[in-house]
Amino acid sequence: MLMLLYNAFLAAGLVLSSPWWLLRMATTERYREGLRERLGRVPERLRAYVTSVAAGRVIWVHAVSVGEVLAASRLVAELGEALGGDWRVVVSTTTRTGQALARERFRAERVFYFPLDFAWVVRRYLHVLRPAALVLMESEIWPRMLHECAKEKIPVVVVNARVSDRSFKRGMKLCVLWGRALKMVSLWLAQSEEDARRLVALGAQNVRVDGNLKYDVRAPKESRIAELIKEAAAGRPIVVGGSTQGEDPPEDSPLIRAQSSWPNAGKPLLVLAPRHPEQFMIVYSMAIEYPTALATELLAGQWSKRVEIIVLDTIGDLASVYSIADVAFVGGSLVKRGGHNPLEPAQFGVPVVMGPSFENFRGIVEAMKQAQGILIVGEEKLNTISPRNVSSELSLALIDEVQSLLRDRDAALAMGERGRKVFEEQQGATKRAVEAIVGMVKA
Repeated sequence: MLMLLYNAFLAAGLVLSSPWWLLRMATTERYREGLRERLGRVPERLRAYVTSVAAGRVIWVHAVSVGEVLAASRLVAELGEALGGDWRVVVSTTTRTGQALARERFRAERVFYFPLDFAWVVRRYLHVLRPAALVLMESEIWPRMLHECAKEKIPVVVVNARVSDRSFKRGMKLCVLWGRALKMVSLWLAQSEEDARRLVALGAQNVRVDGNLKYDVRAPKESRIAELIKEAAAGRPIVVGGSTQGEDPPEDSPLIRAQSSWPNAGKPLLVLAPRHPEQFMIVYSMAIEYPTALATELLAGQWSKRVEIIVLDTIGDLASVYSIADVAFVGGSLVKRGGHNPLEPAQFGVPVVMGPSFENFRGIVEAMKQAQGILIVGEEKLNTISPRNVSSELSLALIDEVQSLLRDRDAALAMGERGRKVFEEQQGATKRAVEAIVGMVKA
């Protein structure tokens, strides 16, 4: 009965929102991409990839977007090694950016879009893939998918499981219904003790603390775009604003404005990496009063003049660009978006600054704070910040901290080293997750 109600609710929502979706698909390519796959058309490349192995020798890993794909990279590689050549590990994503990065990391033949959560769509994929297990990254729970896996006796493992403050509050209001879905998961591998406690409170069973896979992600220290940015800096310090978000103004705005406050001799090269591709040109237009280049222009050899600001309009390069930074600001934190992963720059010993909204990475940030390996600006302002706009107070606090770190290089390097040690001390979650999954499918 609950599944019938869920199906009816999902169908009604799709019908009511269809005018909006149709308009978006007509005007924006990213809403059209992968639509057939989402509606149940299993791509031929995927069919060919899995039909070469026996039934029950496929592991399906689902990673929503770029962050989850990065976290899953080592997991997918180590699963493949542990299971051997007569197994296949396939990867689905939800977002276009996640899909692009996954195809680059794992090869296109084993990457596809996650299906819509309707019975007939889900069953098509389960029929073709015949997975030994479904591995979900972090907190991506779809009731119909869980129900169909339970019917087919396919174990579901949620890896790197976390429960944000907002999700916990919402979930507790519906825990009688939501708990039934959570109980269909065979094993939860939680990031922290707090995440495990919250999962149990919501109704999940078989929960254990595994740690955070993101401590195990080692980004490449070199990439072509990182090399070009370093050349463009010509010895100047480099400030990277990564995964920036917000609107009117976005988090990039105070960093751009600060360029005018530096003396020419000490002005850093600013690299801005908006979280969403649709923001690339918006941020570029905001910075155009300064000598500004797109990363793709550097790659194409279309920029030879001295540049002050670079907009990183490529996917998957931010982690390697962090490796050349002197200071990194991690976005989604001056606006109330929950923040992004500070370990990406911290693994290279880069000093990290964030705003007060870091609830999506609370465990990581708290560990770094305890080690004095990160600076949080305006933490007391969390309940007053907007989900859309950066306040002037937080803007000033951010710029003060960035400028201070650039002036006092000894203090900055020491803070960066403390952050790097936190990263190294917390590793091992991937190995434990692989052992759990392999033990389950080979039992």
